[in-house]
Amino acid sequence: MNDERKKALQSLKTSKGQIEGIIKMIEDGRYCMDISNQIIAAQSLLKKANILILKQHLNHCVKDAFINNTGEEKVDEIIDLLSKLMKD
Repeated sequence: MNDERKKALQSLKTSKGQIEGIIKMIEDGRYCMDISNQIIAAQSLLKKANILILKQHLNHCVKDAFINNTGEEKVDEIIDLLSKLMKD
């Protein structure tokens, strides 16, 4: 497993713990603003993990595809993904 994937995995594991904590906060009737702040923190970790995975994809998969003259498919994948990201 390369460095980007290790970092992404750590971010995802941390966000999993945060989400479990958020669920408990809701079940315990904690203050809404505290819950919202924790949700924002978890979202930030998910975004960080996604950036790391995309970085790895660009540095390895896309680069290799262009070396092998099959880059068009990878570009289309990235365009589709960016379209999804921009809908938010």
